[in-house]
Amino acid sequence: MKKIKAVIFDLDGTLANTLPLCISGFRKSIEPLIGRSLSDEEIIGTFGPSEEGTIMALAPKHYEKGISSYLKFYKELHEMCPSPFEGIEALLITLKEKSVKIAMVTGKGRHSTDISLEKFGIAKYFEAIEIGISKGPRKAEGIQNILDLFGDIRKEEIIYVGDAPSDIIASRKVGIPVVAAAWAETAEPEKLKELNPHMFFDSISEFSHWLTLSI
Repeated sequence: MKKIKAVIFDLDGTLANTLPLCISGFRKSIEPLIGRSLSDEEIIGTFGPSEEGTIMALAPKHYEKGISSYLKFYKELHEMCPSPFEGIEALLITLKEKSVKIAMVTGKGRHSTDISLEKFGIAKYFEAIEIGISKGPRKAEGIQNILDLFGDIRKEEIIYVGDAPSDIIASRKVGIPVVAAAWAETAEPEKLKELNPHMFFDSISEFSHWLTLSI
């Protein structure tokens, strides 16, 4: 792999342990509206689109109320995840100091992304942020937009870092190397390995060491 000149990060499960927060927010906002309980699997099964897409899938008759309620609980419950994973901000600082371009492509909607970035205080590190939409996954499109923005950098000099199998698929679709991030409690390491990412890490410290040597 060539020297890395740009890094594109996912958010949930990659920069921070926000997936349990998302699940709790969906459960608290949707269950009262539909009058039944939701399993983690049922909620996670709707992921790909933004939170608007999840609300549309699970509570289509209560869309507006569901969205406002979800964002309310997402913000209130954010103490479940008060900061990024340990070592992430230090890595972002190192990348900035080495003049490596940093971007984010997430499936989250604009409002929840802003809530988390404000809570973590890390928005300042990203040169561009691509968010999700309600109609379906757009991660490959988001990555391509970043590639277009970083047009002077070759594809083999850019990596995407994400925790989901869909991240590997999206990165392959646009033709850039992908690093599988398996350090979150919600990661599924075996599913990630089955897709043969360019690199696989279950430790942020090991990933940071490798990346620091690769820039």
